[in-house]
Amino acid sequence: MMGKNSRIVGMIAGGGQFPLLIAEAAKKQGMRVVAVAHQDETDPRLSDRVDEIVWIKLGQLGQLIKAFKRRGVTEALMAGTITKKRMFENLRPDLKGLTIMSKLAFFHDDDILKAVSGELAREGVNIIGSTQFLPELIAPEGCLTTRRPNKAEREDIRFGWKMAKALGHLDIGQCVVVRKKTVLALEAIDGTDATILRGGKLAKEKAVVVKVSKPGQDLRFDVPCVGLETIRTLSRVKGAVLAVEAGNTLLFDRPEMIAEADSKDIAIVSLRSDSHCSESINSKNLSPSDEVAGAVSEQETP
Repeated sequence: MMGKNSRIVGMIAGGGQFPLLIAEAAKKQGMRVVAVAHQDETDPRLSDRVDEIVWIKLGQLGQLIKAFKRRGVTEALMAGTITKKRMFENLRPDLKGLTIMSKLAFFHDDDILKAVSGELAREGVNIIGSTQFLPELIAPEGCLTTRRPNKAEREDIRFGWKMAKALGHLDIGQCVVVRKKTVLALEAIDGTDATILRGGKLAKEKAVVVKVSKPGQDLRFDVPCVGLETIRTLSRVKGAVLAVEAGNTLLFDRPEMIAEADSKDIAIVSLRSDSHCSESINSKNLSPSDEVAGAVSEQETP
C-alpha cells in the first residue's frame, strides 16, 4: 500500500490502451494515480488500475480542473485518443469549456490542447510528458522488419515525408498515403486507419503510409502512435510500407506488430527527421534495427 506522501500524478485519459499502460507503469514507480476519464472514450478497465477516477463528458474542463484540485493534483499527463468525430456528436462543454472554446480562432488539435494546458497551468496543474513512464514504447531508428523498402518505396517515403510534414504544419493530420510519388489520402478528422483504407483503395496495392509528428509538436499533448491494428489495416489494402518518425512515435504491441508485418511482407521503417530529409532516407538509414538485424540478409531488396 502506498503511503500518504506518495507522488500524485493526474491523468487526462482518452481511449485506447495507452492510459492503461501508463497507469500500470506509474503505479510500479510508487505513484498515486488520479484519472479524469471521458465517457464513451476511455476503457472502463482503467477504474481498476488507478487510485481514483472521475468520469466527465467531452468538453467539461471545469469539472476536470475541479477533480484535480480537490485531490491535490499539481502535475498531470495526457494519454489516449479522443475520437474527433465526437466533437460533432457528444461535445458537452461546461462554462469553463465554453470560455476556452470562445477564445479559439481555429479548432485544431494544437490550439485546443495548448488552451487546455494553459488553463490548467493557471489553476496550478502543470502538464508533463507521458512517454517518461514508458520510454520503451518509443520507436527506435532503423528497419524493424525482415523486408526493407526497395528503391521505388524509398522514393515514396521521401515524397510522403515532405507531404506529411506539410500537412502537420497546417495542424490537420499526421499521416499520408502515397504511391508512385502521388498523394492518395491525407489524414483529417477520420484518423489514421480510415486514411489508410481510403488511400489503399485508390492505390489498389503497394501503398506507402507515412506517419510523422507535426513540426514543432509538443509531445506532452499528442504523440503519434501506431500498432498491430495499423498493420492489419494496411494489410487489408495490400499495402507495402509503414514509415514512422523515430523518437517521436509510440509503437504499441511491438513484437506482434512486427510479426504481423513480416507475415504480410510489409516493411516498417523508423526514421529520424531533420532538415535534409530528402537526403536522409536511403538504404543505409533503412538498415535493420538491432532488434531484427540478425534475421535480415545483407542483400538489399531489388
